Amino acid sequence: MRKLIFLLIFVHILTFSPDINAQGVHPSESILVSYERNFIRASLPAKSGILVDAARDERSGEFIGALYEFALQFVLDNAQFLRDDPDMILLVSTAARGAGTAENRASVSSLLRLFDIFTDSQSRVEILGALGTLGRDNPLVISSLNNFVVNQNSAFRAGTVPDYPVLRAAIAALGSLGDNTSFSVLFSTLIAAYPQTLTQDILRALEAIQGNHKDFLTGVIRNNPFPEKAAAFRIGAYNESFSPAERGEIAQTALEVSLNANLSEWSAEFPAAASLRYDAIAVITRLRWTPASALAIRNFYRVQSDFMNNAVPRDRLIEAINCLEVMSTAEAAQALALQLAYKNSQTERNGEYDEVILLAIINALGELGDKAAFDHLLYISYLNYPDRIQASAREALNRLQW
Repeated sequence: MRKLIFLLIFVHILTFSPDINAQGVHPSESILVSYERNFIRASLPAKSGILVDAARDERSGEFIGALYEFALQFVLDNAQFLRDDPDMILLVSTAARGAGTAENRASVSSLLRLFDIFTDSQSRVEILGALGTLGRDNPLVISSLNNFVVNQNSAFRAGTVPDYPVLRAAIAALGSLGDNTSFSVLFSTLIAAYPQTLTQDILRALEAIQGNHKDFLTGVIRNNPFPEKAAAFRIGAYNESFSPAERGEIAQTALEVSLNANLSEWSAEFPAAASLRYDAIAVITRLRWTPASALAIRNFYRVQSDFMNNAVPRDRLIEAINCLEVMSTAEAAQALALQLAYKNSQTERNGEYDEVILLAIINALGELGDKAAFDHLLYISYLNYPDRIQASAREALNRLQW
């Protein structure tokens, strides 16, 4: 059978071989024709060597791209017979890698066709490497690779184990192409629960995508399901390549969408929404992101209600208070002052109070320094609070700004 295949190829060669003497060719073209003749006459195992030797020729810049395309066309013409032959796989790998190195964009169409024909890892990895170089600003290449990765993700979610070297090469190619249409594809890949070893490849590709990454991420946070919102938040809010303002905007968006979700506690997404809200508050507090003041106040009232209903632990309420402490707005001070007035009233009525929460409120009001808290801080001295609370209240009073 193998002899029959080579006989067919030999017949093809006899009808395909160019006659250099019949052509009035440019000297640089004669070099190409010479290498093409040697390539055609060589056995299949030797053809890859012809390409390697040609690349070393000091005149290779004059012809090498066209020679690689010649080799790719040979592979296309004979792939139906020898697609699984190791020598043919080596040939397509060598030609694809060379086409990419030579930056021969004329080979893009051949490479796309060969990617569909050859399904082995070696060929596909080299083809993807070349397409990642040659396919920039080429909508067909970008769309084809986007669709390939989308299909890989769907198959993986359905239980199919992917060819990881090929998937990794496709991800790298999308990063190299850098088109903004690939962001959502790569982001979905990131959260598809692939092994951790693939995560860094995906993150590098995402960082290489052209465009405003902060806007890409906030778009995901606003529009996608909560698991994807949370992933986008983590990528953006803890990414030091973003400015503090950009990270603050990402965290503010996460807080906004989680507060606006209005999910029932029985909803499957409720825990994810609550977790996103708490994580956003932590980042906003750390960054002292004051544009989120109104949202931080809403969160404070939400957490206060949850705490009173025994739905969240005390630490969540302390986090909400600490967030208001760094907002530096009159509205934040007013919210805490009203809460202190309520706590004083409760203490006066039945002597019950939570010292940790009360101290957190007093200290936050001292940090904010808003004089609206004066009466409520002063009233502490008339109540039967312990010395530690009394001392904290006096210190907070001394920090008020007039």
